[in-house]
Amino acid sequence: MTPTPPGTPHTTNAFTWRFVTPLLTGSAINAINSSLIATALVPIAAAVHVSVGRTAVLVSSLYLASAVAQPMGGKLAEEFGPRRVFLVGVLIVLAGGIVGGAGQNLTGLVVARVLIGVGSSAVYPSAMLLIRRRAAAAGLDAPPGGVLGSLMIAGAATSALGLPLGGVLVDAWGWRTTFLINLPFALLALAMAFFWIPSDLPVEGPRTLREVAARLDMAGIVGFGGAMAALLVFLMGLPHPDWIALGMAVVAGTGLVWWELRASRPFFDVRLLGTNPALTRTYLRFALAGLCVYTVLYGLTQWLQAGRGMSSEKAGLLLLPMSALSALLVRPISERNLVRMPLVVAAVTCLAASAGVCALTTGTPIAWIVVITLLFGVTLGTTISANQTALYTQVTGDQIGTAAGLFRTFGFLGSIASSALISVVFHTQVNDHRLHVIALIMVVVSALGLIIVVTDRKIMTRGPMRPDDPAPLRRDDPPTGHRRRPDHDGDTPTGSDRDTDPRRAGAGTQISGSRQQPGGG
Repeated sequence: MTPTPPGTPHTTNAFTWRFVTPLLTGSAINAINSSLIATALVPIAAAVHVSVGRTAVLVSSLYLASAVAQPMGGKLAEEFGPRRVFLVGVLIVLAGGIVGGAGQNLTGLVVARVLIGVGSSAVYPSAMLLIRRRAAAAGLDAPPGGVLGSLMIAGAATSALGLPLGGVLVDAWGWRTTFLINLPFALLALAMAFFWIPSDLPVEGPRTLREVAARLDMAGIVGFGGAMAALLVFLMGLPHPDWIALGMAVVAGTGLVWWELRASRPFFDVRLLGTNPALTRTYLRFALAGLCVYTVLYGLTQWLQAGRGMSSEKAGLLLLPMSALSALLVRPISERNLVRMPLVVAAVTCLAASAGVCALTTGTPIAWIVVITLLFGVTLGTTISANQTALYTQVTGDQIGTAAGLFRTFGFLGSIASSALISVVFHTQVNDHRLHVIALIMVVVSALGLIIVVTDRKIMTRGPMRPDDPAPLRRDDPPTGHRRRPDHDGDTPTGSDRDTDPRRAGAGTQISGSRQQPGGG
């Protein structure tokens, strides 16, 4: 291989398959686990001798752990290096799979789900930070859309695969396989990341426990976790509201805002949301779309089983075309860094599909149900790709880890809200009328999402998508003149033989398509 001339960014292979594959493998773990357990709840209840209703904690525990751990993983990656956090996260997933596979009671299984949620949640924000720094050091003036699209396919579009995969595993080998399936994926991701992702530089800065706690804003993390936990208890308790839990959520949330406004290095940057309304709208759009998509994913599945007598495996397989279509849409949209048109399409199709659910009955042909789920597949594919590209351009490089984690947290809030909605409406009976009630609520939510998109002047009038502020030189980037050791794939790491300050990047060989000037839609 011809050596890279000094001072020239080696960008031809900045995003090699060896660099990208472990990120995709790790990111898929959280998405699949979010729905994998659904088909195993009944056999788990029988095995550990509890009611089926009590096993719902296995779902909510992963939601809570993920909602809190996503931004925490991003914060840790920003402070201590994304590769280190990625590897530790995968190790925690490995531990969760072992604990769950050997679990003998509900408590042990809850611990396993929390471990899987925490570990897998560290992967996505770490991957986003690794990609952002790699792109900045390579001098890319547009988001690496192909890589971001692949990451979203792995981290979100694969969520629908959990239901049919769980059904097949449970039917063939029993409920323990829904935990043990994490072992081969975690080991594979761990080995690839260890050998193929370049090491972070040594950590600099505070060393004492107090200094590290202040740097991470442990008080903010605890406050955020407490507020999320109390809110989840309230929502999952519906239709029997726990007003004490709601009050605790309000108190903890208020205290969190008060603290974070005064923190020098806030975990939950309230100022950022206030001063960056575009980012706030991105989070809100993603949460509203997530509410509708997850309501279809879980609510429609319950209706198919209870109203039409389908098995859990068949109901899950019926949603596979939705997942496949969303995955097909993500990559071409992301490669072109499109935002405006995909967001409009997402809002319109979500509204149309929600209205279509209003017409479903137990006598509706399967083909019509598939058509409606395919519309939601369009919604899912367009909304995750466009919102992630928007997020990438709305924050600076030193904020991308935490911001990406919060992005996923808002997605989990949408899924938690959908679980609460389904619990309230389907509490006593699952029938056509109650499905239509859910559909009407989805129509209202979809209409709100459409209004947010079409009234957003920044989205509707924006030009080419570029990061608002290139990632600044960070602790984990090589300092000027520093020569980092070669990548494990044999390529000189991006930024290794030059001044790696991204603001001076831009000269040299380009990645194919890296300097495109895509429009906003």
